Amino acid sequence: MSSAVAPEGNQRKGGMLLRFLADHFYDVEALREYLFQKQVSKMHQKNRSFTYIKERYGPYVASAYFILKQGGAVKFQGKEWMRSNGRGHSSLEFLNFQAVPVEAVDASDCAINYQGLDNVLALKELQSLSLQRCPHVDDWCLSRLYQLADSLQELSLAGCPQISERGLSCLHHLQNLRRLDISDLPAVSNPGLTQILVEEMLPNCEVLGAEWAQGLKLGPEQQSPDTASPIPA
Repeated sequence: MSSAVAPEGNQRKGGMLLRFLADHFYDVEALREYLFQKQVSKMHQKNRSFTYIKERYGPYVASAYFILKQGGAVKFQGKEWMRSNGRGHSSLEFLNFQAVPVEAVDASDCAINYQGLDNVLALKELQSLSLQRCPHVDDWCLSRLYQLADSLQELSLAGCPQISERGLSCLHHLQNLRRLDISDLPAVSNPGLTQILVEEMLPNCEVLGAEWAQGLKLGPEQQSPDTASPIPA
């Protein structure tokens, strides 16, 4: 008897849930907006500058603290790489390096954005920067990297989903670059042609990325026999 009643009970509960959602639709929209604003606030908080640390310990330590807090790694000149654990915690040894420039930053997979880039641009002796797979690094971010033109020699943008050809064109300022990784950029519509253009733009730089023919439309005479159109009998 109970098994026969169960489906009706489930239907009744389902109907009540649908009526509840219909009656509180605008409340659901408000909840979605609240969660979105909370996410934006969290991102802003993660990318803030640590003014107190900068004033007390200087720009090198403040920038290192920001990167380590994000889960990245830094290398001071003449020192070993310093990395944080999964929670953004690390040794405080770098507080003693107030006068030691940061020469390399690995911010791979970090939530750094346009605002947070301020902490990196303060490192005027920075030689190597990795922004691999950073979901919030976009073309606007690349337009700011000219501030590192005097020192930057290695740059990795591999796997950044928001970087397009427009952002890569901003890198023409970085004439001291010796190695640039632009592989796996889904927003770049023609990777092969883009790599050729970047190589012409930065002639002294090794550009890693797509094969030269990737994304290019080949003519019939350039296609392999397997892909060429068959000749009608």
